[in-house]
Amino acid sequence: MAGFGVDTRPAAAGEGALSFLSRSLREDLRLIRARAGELETFLSAPVPEPDLFARLRRAYTTTSPSGSGSTRLDLSAIGKAFEAEVGRGWGAKANTGWKWEEEDAGEWEPIRAVKARLMDLDRRRQDQATDVLHKVKLSLKSMSFAPEASEEVPPLDLSELLAYFLKQSGPLFDQLGIKRDVCDKLVESLCSKRKDHSAYDLLSTSEPSSFRNDNVCDELDLRIASVLQSTGHNYEGGFWDDGQKYDVADKRHVAIVTTASLPWMTGTAVNPLFRAAYLAKSSKQYVTLMVPWLCKSDQELVYPNNMTFSSPEDQETYIRGWLEERVGFKTDFKISFYPGKFQKERRSIIPAGDTSQFIPSKEADIAILEEPEHLNWYHHGKRWTDKFNHVVGVVHTNYLEYIKREKNGAIQAFFVKHINNLVARAYCHKVLRLSGATQDLARSMICNVHGVNPKFLEVGERIAAERESGQQSMSKGAYFLGKMVWAKGYRELIDLLAKHKTDLDGFKLDVYGNGEDSVEVQSAAKKLDLHLNFHKGRDHADDSLHGYKVFVNPSISDVLCTATAEALAMGKFVVCADHPSNDFFRSFPNCLTYTTSEDFVAKVKEAMTCDPQPLTPEQRYNLSWEAATQRFMEHSELDKVLSNSSDSASTSGRANSIDRKMRKSTSLPNMSDVVDGGLAFAHYCFTGNELLRLSTGAIPGTLNYNKQHSSDLNLLPPQVQNPVYGW
Repeated sequence: MAGFGVDTRPAAAGEGALSFLSRSLREDLRLIRARAGELETFLSAPVPEPDLFARLRRAYTTTSPSGSGSTRLDLSAIGKAFEAEVGRGWGAKANTGWKWEEEDAGEWEPIRAVKARLMDLDRRRQDQATDVLHKVKLSLKSMSFAPEASEEVPPLDLSELLAYFLKQSGPLFDQLGIKRDVCDKLVESLCSKRKDHSAYDLLSTSEPSSFRNDNVCDELDLRIASVLQSTGHNYEGGFWDDGQKYDVADKRHVAIVTTASLPWMTGTAVNPLFRAAYLAKSSKQYVTLMVPWLCKSDQELVYPNNMTFSSPEDQETYIRGWLEERVGFKTDFKISFYPGKFQKERRSIIPAGDTSQFIPSKEADIAILEEPEHLNWYHHGKRWTDKFNHVVGVVHTNYLEYIKREKNGAIQAFFVKHINNLVARAYCHKVLRLSGATQDLARSMICNVHGVNPKFLEVGERIAAERESGQQSMSKGAYFLGKMVWAKGYRELIDLLAKHKTDLDGFKLDVYGNGEDSVEVQSAAKKLDLHLNFHKGRDHADDSLHGYKVFVNPSISDVLCTATAEALAMGKFVVCADHPSNDFFRSFPNCLTYTTSEDFVAKVKEAMTCDPQPLTPEQRYNLSWEAATQRFMEHSELDKVLSNSSDSASTSGRANSIDRKMRKSTSLPNMSDVVDGGLAFAHYCFTGNELLRLSTGAIPGTLNYNKQHSSDLNLLPPQVQNPVYGW
C-alpha cells in the first residue's frame, strides 16, 4: 500500500502543472479575443465624417449613363461633397461655440486646396464641352444652305434683273457697235423704277451724269452682291480661269514685247527700246525686251543698207550700242528674241508660233504688249491674261487708216476693226492709245507715253544758247522727213503744194526719206513742177538737219509722229494738220496747226518769217522719256501693281470703290470675264486652222516657227516642240 501511495504523488503534481498552463493559455486567448473585439469594434465604429466619404465613394463609383458598367470620375459630385462637408463643419463649430484654433485651420487647408483644384478642373471641362459644342454648331451652320437672316435682304425685282443683264452685256454690245452710253442710260432708268430704291437715292441729281451713271452701276453691283451673299452663294472663279500664275515676289518682272527691232528705224522698234531702258533705270523691277528675230533672207528685205546679223548676240550688241550712245547711261535690262517672219505686202513682221512661250513662267508677271492687235491677230497660244498678272497694251498704229487705202479697204477695215476690239478685250487688262487717231478699243484710254531721244533735247538747248549769244543757228528753211510711202503724208503734201503753187511761190522744201513708193512720189512731184528737193533718208539727229527752222508734216495717218516731237525738242517750228494725232503738241507755242489748205499757206508763211520760241524747262520735261515713263506708270496702273499701293490707299474715294468691287467679286460672277474668255477661246480655235489663217492674210507657216528659227535661236525642232500624234 505504502508503495502504491508513493507512486501517485508525482502524478498529481504533473497534472497541476498542465492545468496551470492550460488556464494561462485560455486567459491569453480570452485577452486576445477581447483585444480583437475591441479592435473590431474600433474598426467598425463610424468615422468622424461618414457623409463626406460616402459622397466621395458614390462620386467615384458612378457608372456611365450608357449603362455599360464602366466607372468614371464625377468631378462635379466630388466638389459638391467637399462643399457640403465644409459648410456643415463651419456650422457645427459655430453652434458648439468652438473657436478656430491654428491647428484646426491647418486641418481644413488641404481640403480647401483639393476643393479649389477640383472646381477648377470641373470648370475647364465645362468650358471645353461648351467650346466643342459651339464649334459643332458653327460647322453645322456653315454646311447649311439655309440663308441667315434672309428676311432682311429684299429679293431682286424684274427691273433690277434686267438692269444687271444689260450692264453685264456691255462686251457684247461693244462687239455689235452699240455705244456704252445707251446701255448706261437704260441701266439708270431701270434702277430708278425700283419701288424700294433707297439704295439709289444717295446720288444727287446735281452731280454729272457720267459720275451718276458710275455710282448707279456700283450700287447695283453691291445690291446684287448682298442678295447673293444672303443666299450663301460664293463665286470661286470663272469658266475660263486658269488659276496658275506667277507668284508675286519682292522684285517684279516686266516683259515688253514689240513687233520690230533695230536697225529697222520704225516707231515700234525705237520707242519700246527707250521704254525698257527707262523702266529698268529705276532698278525697282527686272525688265526684259522681246523683239522679233528674222532669218537672214528676211533681214535683207527689212534692215537698211543690206545690214544682216548671223546670231541674236550680234544684233543685241548692235541694239545696246545704239541705245547707250543716245541715252548716256549703261542699260540694265535683258533682250530676248522670238521667231518672226516678214510680210512684204503689208511691210510688217508677224510672230511665228506662240510668242508667250518664250517668256519663262517664273518671269511671267507683267506684260507690256507694244501693238497688241498686231501681236495677236494670229496668236495661237496661251492667253496673255491667263499667264500674266497684269497685261498692258500700247497702240502705236492706226491700222484702219492704212487698210482703207487698199483694195476693198472698207470691207477689210470692218473685219479688222472687230478683230482688234476682240484681241484687246481678250488679251489685255489695260490699253493705252497714244492719241485719238487710233481705234477706240475696249478698256482703253488716250495718253502719250512716248518721249524723245535725249540727243534732240540737247540739240535744242545748244541752239537756244547760240541764239542768246547772237549766233544764227537756223540758216536753212523748211524740210520734211519720213518713210517715203504715200500713206506717210506724201499724198497730202503734194496735193497742198500743187493747189497753192502760186501762193507759195519761191517756197522750197527739202524731203528726206526712203521707201517703196519713192519712185512714184518723185515722179509725181516732177510732173507737177513742185519745188521739192529729194534726199536719201537719214537719222533725224544728223548734224545736217540741225540748221532747218521749219518742219512740215501734213500726215494724217500717223498716231503720234515721232519726228514732230523731235523737231519741237530741237526748238524748230512745226506746221502740222489739225488732227487728233497732234493733240499732244498743241500746248507747245512752236506747233502751228492748220485746218484748211489756205490756213496751211498762212502757217507756212508765219513760220518762215518768224523765229521760234525757246522751250521752257517744263516743256522740255514733257517731251522727255522721264516724263513719258511717269505717265506710263500712272495711266497703265503699273505703279500700283508694283507697289501694291491700292491696298494702302483704301481711304480715298477711288480706292474705296475698288475695295468694294474686290469684296463683291468674291461672291459675284462677272459676265464680262465670261465673254472675254469665250472670245479668247473662239479666237484660239480660229487661229489654229491653217486654212482660216491663210484666208485672212496670214503668212504661210507662221502657226509654228521653222527649222531655221530653231537653229538660229537654239530652240527645239518644231516637230518636237509641237508634235503631231497619229496612228
